[in-house]
Amino acid sequence: MSLNGSDSYRPRIGLTTYFQKASWGVWTADAAVLPGTYVQAVVAAGGTPVLLPPVGTDPSIVEVLDGLIISGGSDVDPEQYGAQPHRLTRAQPARDVHDIALTKAALDAEVPLFAICRGAQILNVAMGGSLIQHIPDVNPEADYQPAPGVFGNVEFTTAPGSISRHLLGPSASAPCYHHQAMDRIADGLSVTAAAADGTVEALETATGGWALGVQFHPEQNPNDLRLFNGFIEAATNYRKNRTESPGNVHQHV
Repeated sequence: MSLNGSDSYRPRIGLTTYFQKASWGVWTADAAVLPGTYVQAVVAAGGTPVLLPPVGTDPSIVEVLDGLIISGGSDVDPEQYGAQPHRLTRAQPARDVHDIALTKAALDAEVPLFAICRGAQILNVAMGGSLIQHIPDVNPEADYQPAPGVFGNVEFTTAPGSISRHLLGPSASAPCYHHQAMDRIADGLSVTAAAADGTVEALETATGGWALGVQFHPEQNPNDLRLFNGFIEAATNYRKNRTESPGNVHQHV
């Protein structure tokens, strides 16, 4: 049944996940895992979450999505940007391959893309950028990862004319948890938010569809859904434009 024109339709939002050992009930086994705050934020903003574990990667899945979230997680494998691993770098290479493939597919199709923390780093690396593998090596005063399992807080300013400025205003703060950061910014990306110490807090594509990468964790603040609301609005508009286009060959059913 076609849902074109239905006011009750909720945009389908893909979210990348971990695939690793986890426990539930009496069981311990490999599982697709994603913190519930991501799916709760998508639902609260009006979307339908679709989990995309890094198993059986199929970039064409973007054809049936209205938006894609590259979620946070472990460090990006430095091999992806031609560097040797730092002693503190902990990567999951299979997930990197998965997330980079989906990121490129979304960018190519101009599917709205919201890349969070590690996801923002994936966006930069996928487009040819690089990362600082351990922030304290270059900025000993940084406190973006206060303690294991404890979120910090980052204050930042946004660039005029950007998605970040439109949704958050000239300045904002957000939960953060990372020990890596952007280094070389990929061609085709621009920095649209930064902390006082210069740490990149948001990246956006210069051309193409709606794409935003944030170094912080907006899903950890359920009382501030401005970025998720903006993303879901972009996903809604993307689907509307696609289904109303005369040359459209992909219809949601």
